[in-house]
Amino acid sequence: MNIVILDGYTLNPGDLSWEPLHELGNLTIYDRTSPEQVVERSREANIVLVNKQVLTREHLAQLPQLQYIGVTATGYNNVDIEAAREQGIVVTNVKGYGSPSVAQHTFALLLGLVNHVELHSQSVHQGDWTNLPDFCYWKTPLVELHGKTMGLIGLGDIGTQVAGIALAFGMKVLVHRKNPSQTDQPEIQNVSLDELFRRSDVISLHCPLTDETREIINKDSLSLMKPTAYLLNTGRGPLIQEAELAAALRNGQIAGAGLDVLSTEPPPADNPLLSAPNCLITPHIAWAIFEARQRLLQLAVENIRFYQQGTPRNVVS
Repeated sequence: MNIVILDGYTLNPGDLSWEPLHELGNLTIYDRTSPEQVVERSREANIVLVNKQVLTREHLAQLPQLQYIGVTATGYNNVDIEAAREQGIVVTNVKGYGSPSVAQHTFALLLGLVNHVELHSQSVHQGDWTNLPDFCYWKTPLVELHGKTMGLIGLGDIGTQVAGIALAFGMKVLVHRKNPSQTDQPEIQNVSLDELFRRSDVISLHCPLTDETREIINKDSLSLMKPTAYLLNTGRGPLIQEAELAAALRNGQIAGAGLDVLSTEPPPADNPLLSAPNCLITPHIAWAIFEARQRLLQLAVENIRFYQQGTPRNVVS
């Protein structure tokens, strides 16, 4: 069985072993693939693995030998699922591999906004402390999280872990989710979306990208937020109307934002958030901690094994 990986570099830049996949078939690995190279590189493949590589209806129509697409991620909007279904191609994804690491990164962004550790460390290394007559100083106001309110939009695996960390910090937790009846933790309060925007000191996005949630952060929702509130997004970039968030940051409408995802990745140079004040942006790395990628590769391999045994799991097609 021929297995082709079209964009292997982000999952494994060299610190993981591909050996478990070699054991499942004849493996070919490409670090990156342009749209024009997809068909040629996949022509003989029975199994194709992709992370963010786009597989369109046009691509799939030219790949009659393709039987299985393994998405090495949770989101699978990069694959034309309807076209795959019509051709009888099984498509699977991987869930839950990155929940601890994404929750950790969510708070890394938040702590960056409220404690400014890197800013102060850079200041010390530049000699500011050495030349100071006082025993301490701070370059910007510092904010205590204890007693503040964390508002979560979405409470899946990641949101639940974020809620647990927030509670450990002594924060109150509000949540708005599609199925509020599924929330049974007494310390988490279900509220309407408007109430969440109004009451939260920190809002963190952990919902899937759907027609309903696209640009859920916009000028109207931002207008409901406290001027001292922070916005975090480790979910999907298009959950935010970026120009309107940038304007809110410039106008001091909210205190800051911490983002790991943008609507276009990599972002064009004119993305307004790149020049917005009080905006931390990391390059979609919340999922990329070594242990998370290790779990992801292991689960992707297990998905293929189940498929080869005739009992596919995590099927999304």
